[in-house]
Amino acid sequence: MFSKENTVLVVIDVQGKLAQLMYNKDELFDSLQTLIKGMAILDVPVIWVEQIPEKLGATIPEVAALMKELMPDVKPIAKKSFSCCGNDKFIEQFRAINRKQVLVVGIESHICVYQTSLDLLKNGCEVHVVTDCVSSRKKENKKIGIRRIVQAGGCETSTEMIIFELMKAAEGDAFKKMVKVVK
Repeated sequence: MFSKENTVLVVIDVQGKLAQLMYNKDELFDSLQTLIKGMAILDVPVIWVEQIPEKLGATIPEVAALMKELMPDVKPIAKKSFSCCGNDKFIEQFRAINRKQVLVVGIESHICVYQTSLDLLKNGCEVHVVTDCVSSRKKENKKIGIRRIVQAGGCETSTEMIIFELMKAAEGDAFKKMVKVVK
């Protein structure tokens, strides 16, 4: 099981017009916001990445605003490689955080999310893909991306499953706040 002391969330490329083309985008955007709020309550660090933002645009406003509000010190890392691990700034931040349990979310499941997950697995990380927080333009590509991550040794989880896995118990202020977030 994941623990909040050893977990990091990686938010990958939820940007511009491309994000608007995702399969089941409304659920994707809602789930991403819920997960980010949950990670803020649990003090789980987040690494935020954008693929060629000067061409694809910035992170969608609802996610970017939430990141700026809840985690003002976290800034997006611009990348060109499909895998986040191909970017020196990402690797630098990832190593500084020093956590081996990685939640991956974002777009597209079969490209950047998949390639990042495989590189993290190769580097000894435990990777969970949050299935309601990833997508691709086509449903089939979303499913293939998730399946290939699992075949490589990653696991599937969902927003609510991972939030309550990290919480461990229904007690305290964090639980009271979390119940309001997942409603």
